[in-house]
Amino acid sequence: MREGHQGTGPGAITPDGCAVELYSRLPVGVEPDIVAAAVPEGARILELGSGVGRMTHPLLERGFGVTAVDESAEMLERVRGARTICSPIEDLDLGERFDAVMLASFLVHAGDVEVRRGLLRTCARHVAEDGCVLIQREGADYHTNLPRERVDPSGFTIRILSADPVGDGVNSVRAQYEFPDAVWTQTFRARPLTREQFEEALGEAGLAVDRYLTDDGTWVRAVPVRQR
Repeated sequence: MREGHQGTGPGAITPDGCAVELYSRLPVGVEPDIVAAAVPEGARILELGSGVGRMTHPLLERGFGVTAVDESAEMLERVRGARTICSPIEDLDLGERFDAVMLASFLVHAGDVEVRRGLLRTCARHVAEDGCVLIQREGADYHTNLPRERVDPSGFTIRILSADPVGDGVNSVRAQYEFPDAVWTQTFRARPLTREQFEEALGEAGLAVDRYLTDDGTWVRAVPVRQR
């Protein structure tokens, strides 16, 4: 397990506390539509942290070529139709460049600054000169007004139970997913980032914001600085 991360519930648990069976159940949501609108038709996409393919499969259905990367072999076993690579994201160096690189699931908020830098360097290393990097950020209130819960229309409840400071601007976040037949929890470390801090982190990796894709600023299209 990665330091400060753990998970409980049925089935395999990944090094960052994610439950494979849980992520196999989660609905797709609007994310594939956001991605599809931000990249060229038929683009080659490098998906960093693909998990079980919750976004991979809808993107394949839309005609994109997807290379799915995850550090969990158990997660990748659930991916169908895409090239898969089992590796920690921060260590990845394929010697290839892609039309789009995708870093979703709030990974940019990694509690360890060096891990975050490694993630963003991997994005920059693999994006084509005229390509883009699509990043998912936390919402502005992600760490506040807790506990809170949301009942998904498909019939399960997501709860963010707590976000407790552990030093150096990092919080230990505890989440719970309750289904009629099973309950999973995940504890992970996350670093809240203001928009300025986020853009500064991009700059360190040679990236810059092209535009914010959603009104709440949670999805961002970044480009190599050399494009600007």
